[in-house]
Amino acid sequence: MATFSRTVTVDWAGSIREGKGSVKAGTGAFTLPVTFPARIGEPAGHTSPEELMAASHAACYAMALNATLGRKGGSAARTLVTATVTADKSEAGIKLLSSKLKVTAEGLQGVEKTQFAEIAREAEGKCPISNALRGTMTIDVDADVK
Repeated sequence: MATFSRTVTVDWAGSIREGKGSVKAGTGAFTLPVTFPARIGEPAGHTSPEELMAASHAACYAMALNATLGRKGGSAARTLVTATVTADKSEAGIKLLSSKLKVTAEGLQGVEKTQFAEIAREAEGKCPISNALRGTMTIDVDADVK
């Protein structure tokens, strides 16, 4: 078994409301600005923990989906995955509610189009990020073939 880890560092200055920070991947792949007002309001070019979670869920699911297709003898020329993470802010704080995965496959081969939605749902169960989120959030999969 190969164990691996990834690191992200946040450099934050100031209070929660007026402060700001940057989120930097340990690999150097990205550095993104982050603020609390942008988290719950208009993003204005800033990211949020929820957006980063959506990014990780979409990327992980795309890999799980294509691996599952391959195990079934199929492939897609292209898959487009969008993850939408929904949260609620109340007096008690921010609660993550759901992640909706929308996937469209183009150039599907080796499996019937009618099987794709079932394969897409199966792949969600093989996605490590889905498995980490399940139990605390609702996860939906909307699958389509073009």
